[in-house]
Amino acid sequence: MKILVTGAAGFVGFHTVKRLLEEGHLVVGADNFNDYYEVRLKEDRAAQLLGCDGFELARIHLEDSAAVQGLFAGHSFDRVIHLAAQAGVRYSLQNPHAYVASNVAGFTNILEACRYQKTPHLIYASSSSVYGANAKMPFSEGDAVDHPVSLYAATKKANELFAHTYSHLYGLPTTGLRFFTVYGPWGRPDMAYFSFTRKMMAGEKIQVFNHGDMRRDFTYIDDIVEGIVRLMDYIPQGDPSWDRLHPDPAASYAPYRVYNIGNNRPVELMHFIRTLEDAIGKKAEIELLPMQAGDVAETFADIDALQAAVGFKPYTPIEEGLRRFAAWYISYYADQQANV
Repeated sequence: MKILVTGAAGFVGFHTVKRLLEEGHLVVGADNFNDYYEVRLKEDRAAQLLGCDGFELARIHLEDSAAVQGLFAGHSFDRVIHLAAQAGVRYSLQNPHAYVASNVAGFTNILEACRYQKTPHLIYASSSSVYGANAKMPFSEGDAVDHPVSLYAATKKANELFAHTYSHLYGLPTTGLRFFTVYGPWGRPDMAYFSFTRKMMAGEKIQVFNHGDMRRDFTYIDDIVEGIVRLMDYIPQGDPSWDRLHPDPAASYAPYRVYNIGNNRPVELMHFIRTLEDAIGKKAEIELLPMQAGDVAETFADIDALQAAVGFKPYTPIEEGLRRFAAWYISYYADQQANV
């Protein structure tokens, strides 16, 4: 198939493109290489992909509707996997307009392009952050998600609403994936585990919020990609038995579906830090701080629906995932220093 992957130089996008190319698909990657975090890392990811047969890179901003229309005019995509977004909960407190431009306007342009090209299936990244102030665990797709606690979360909820509207109005099959704390090699430097590693390697204090009383459903990148790939051919058809009197928020009479994709095994943050210490061979000096605005104390994914749909099951324990991340981190940054 010919597949468009947006955010191809990003963390999840890079690994997804690699997997698709290994399976023999033709992939067009789109990315704007913005400087939210170090551009060099994005360029190095892209360089690996550009060395592969069957890959083409488009450097565009998705909020530029003409650029998106031009991209779709030059290709006929069998699948669109939309992973581009302005990421980060805390940064959304400082720069809200970046989130509206990328996550709302950019996604609308993708929806419009898929509508007119009659794309057979659009898969897009949502986030566990949409559960916001919810306290019932584990988080289930059947729960209401009406109380976001960050602008980032609000834009991801908006993506789900926009997707349903296009599924309803134009019959566009859409599948949203609520990612739960993805980690692994080539990860995002703004993520806590990445900044922990950087500071621990430098002998600096790490800042641990809510005094360490946090749990996260850390999900290894390979497990996330496996779920995406499995869903590509699992195209929503719409459920004729969908009950309008007792509506399921994750399904619809329209060709629309939302799934959690997580590890289904939350990890205490302090255990995560101890495991990371073992993986990199360094002890952490910890500064305990109160909860930050926009953050939540716990995430825990109910993945029964995704298991039932495509047999999804995460296989990577936190010890193995962090070992692989630490090995990549030490190698990558040693090479960077050697090349300075």
